[in-house]
Amino acid sequence: MGIFADVWTWLTTGSHWTDEGGVLQRLGEHAYLTVVCLALSCALALPLALWLGHVGKGGALAVNLSNAGRAIPTFAVLVLLTMSPLGKHGDWATIVALVLFALPPLLTNAYTGVREADREVVEAARGMGMTHWQLLRQVELPLAFPLIMTGVQTAAVQLVATATLAALPGGGGLGRLITAGFGNYDTPQVVAGALLVALLALLVERLLTVAEKLLDPMRRRDRGRDHDRADDAVPGPKTPVSSTS
Repeated sequence: MGIFADVWTWLTTGSHWTDEGGVLQRLGEHAYLTVVCLALSCALALPLALWLGHVGKGGALAVNLSNAGRAIPTFAVLVLLTMSPLGKHGDWATIVALVLFALPPLLTNAYTGVREADREVVEAARGMGMTHWQLLRQVELPLAFPLIMTGVQTAAVQLVATATLAALPGGGGLGRLITAGFGNYDTPQVVAGALLVALLALLVERLLTVAEKLLDPMRRRDRGRDHDRADDAVPGPKTPVSSTS
């Protein structure tokens, strides 16, 4: 119980949150890295994966290449980029390393989601004369949306966890709390920093789960149909029939 009491004491000490280099500052840096890297990863991976999934050519090669990149340690990439000229430009070495790390789940899930869309529905839409863009936007994308969001959730949680590595070459984020704790032999600070990273990852995953439910095109269509059925089921005012003598 001693370590848990010490961690609780560390977390409930106000100066650990508000001082220079405290939790609030490091949390802001960590959130910034996560949001920027996730946005860049989505901007790079999703359009390419969706189009390759739609045309069905070259997607498997792109996915296999991106998955092969997972074998390269992110920390090794981060160190190499930090030692390169890119390391002289603020957080860009960290951002590039984290973006490369986040690409595989985004590419894989988006490509697979489009390719596994109900082919009967897709062919029926194509038979109605839809263009490639209409077919992708109105049919394949809504059907693939849950799997795409699963990839986004996976990438976001991985980014939250891996962004702690930014502290090793001198970057910001919650990892600075952990490395400082190791440097000072302060075990409660190390555990508190790791706990904050875990809680942030759970929060991000929960927020994206809620976002998926709110933004899912198929759910919104189903709610719209249910609303229309409910309106049809409510009897409207009856027009009185006048009798003529």
